[in-house]
Amino acid sequence: MILTAKPNPETGPKREVKIRTMTEETHPLAALTDEGLDALLRRAIRNALILGLVASLVLWLAAGWRNAAMLAVGTAISAASIMEWQRLVRIMNARLDKKQAPRGAAMVAVFFVLRLTVFAGAIYVSLKCFRGSIVALLCGLGLAVLAMLWEAIRLLRD
Repeated sequence: MILTAKPNPETGPKREVKIRTMTEETHPLAALTDEGLDALLRRAIRNALILGLVASLVLWLAAGWRNAAMLAVGTAISAASIMEWQRLVRIMNARLDKKQAPRGAAMVAVFFVLRLTVFAGAIYVSLKCFRGSIVALLCGLGLAVLAMLWEAIRLLRD
């Protein structure tokens, strides 16, 4: 809405004043559905895997296979972590919506703890066997955070 002020001889020519009106828009996070969240997490998994694969190939050419393998291990753990969180979110949403929890809800919780143990073992074995850079491993592990941050920014911009 634009209002036009009348000319005032003391202040000079007339000016346009813009007045913003309040709207009833909902925040993008509040409007996120279960299906939207599922799609967001799938895109985050895909983005983490693509970034990790490209970075591993570049690192392989630049610093050797050991560092590339460390980054690939971190990337695999990142993608699997997002996938596990996706399963947990489905179970929590089913309980919040008072629907029947998906089959094997208890097993998902058990595998969540088991996954942490397996990934700790994978990190230990990769550090001992590959003898690559721990920084490459940490970068691979950080891809989950980077992919989720990218998707959150993308959601807020839409």
